[in-house]
Amino acid sequence: MTLLLPRLNHIHNPPVVQYRRLRKSYRLPVISAVSGKELITSGKVRAVEPKEAKTVVASEGYVLLDVRPVWEREKSRVKGSLHVPLFVEDTDNGPITLLKKWIHLGYIGLWTGQKFTMFNDEFTLRVVEAVPDKQSKMLVVCGEGLRSLMAISKLYGEGYKTLGWLTGGFNRATEGDFPEIEGTEELRFATIGGASYYLLKLLVLLQSFGKEKESR
Repeated sequence: MTLLLPRLNHIHNPPVVQYRRLRKSYRLPVISAVSGKELITSGKVRAVEPKEAKTVVASEGYVLLDVRPVWEREKSRVKGSLHVPLFVEDTDNGPITLLKKWIHLGYIGLWTGQKFTMFNDEFTLRVVEAVPDKQSKMLVVCGEGLRSLMAISKLYGEGYKTLGWLTGGFNRATEGDFPEIEGTEELRFATIGGASYYLLKLLVLLQSFGKEKESR
């Protein structure tokens, strides 16, 4: 009797695809986020509070690596920082992708202003091009700290062993945490867009009005 076994494709490593965008499986970033957290808790990657960032970059020689998408960085950025986005806008206009974009717009895009993205499969390649010395120190940062967790996992696997992770991302940064800021927004507000941006501005205005009223 011949016993037919199911094909276990998931145990095989996927082929390496270069110089084109991958449009399947978003599981890789999720896995990387978990291992990135493990690197932090084990002490292999240094957790850096926003108030320590200026000293880490200026005095300890860390390169500040910004992994946010382009539209967030355009709003606000640290002058002189290296930018290599972990996620890029998905420009595919196939029927399935268009359906996903409509769903994304309805549930996330209108509220947050975030575009429909895909994993940047050239991320490590671009970092290696910019920082070829694997002994270099890099402080990896994003908006909220999640994408940078994914990034440090990939970079650690690439051979970069002196990495730092900005705790909570730019969202926790306050005035003076970084020397020079470029752009039209505060760093902590750059991730926010869409309808939530206008709600935030209203709350800030009401808070300011309340403080002014109390001081009278």
